[in-house]
Amino acid sequence: MEEFKSWEEMSVVEQYACTYWDMYKDAYGVRPRGINTDSWTEADFEAEFVSLSKVIEQENKDREAAEEVAMHEFEMRMQDLFRSGATDREMAMRWIHEAEETNGDDEYLCYTLGLPYRYFVVKEAV
Repeated sequence: MEEFKSWEEMSVVEQYACTYWDMYKDAYGVRPRGINTDSWTEADFEAEFVSLSKVIEQENKDREAAEEVAMHEFEMRMQDLFRSGATDREMAMRWIHEAEETNGDDEYLCYTLGLPYRYFVVKEAV
């Protein structure tokens, strides 16, 4: 079995392979499968980093736009619940958790509804 190398002990190409692995996950949401980088040069990795950076940038823009829509929809849902009888935000949140089957877990609710991570921590601090 090969010994684990620290970052400093790795060659530039080995470090690039690790960076590629992480950037690919950031870009596509999964680790690369079926891609053999054993013969890649530094230039090969650098060219791929440029491409992955563009994908990551676009994915971030798309995620932020989707989160904006999700926040708006969530706040409209809250207003509907107030009109339907919720006496405060806490009651409306209980109703939403029940409807979404998130068991009072705000972070899971964020995931379920496509809201930004920690959305409710920020909302409560305001």
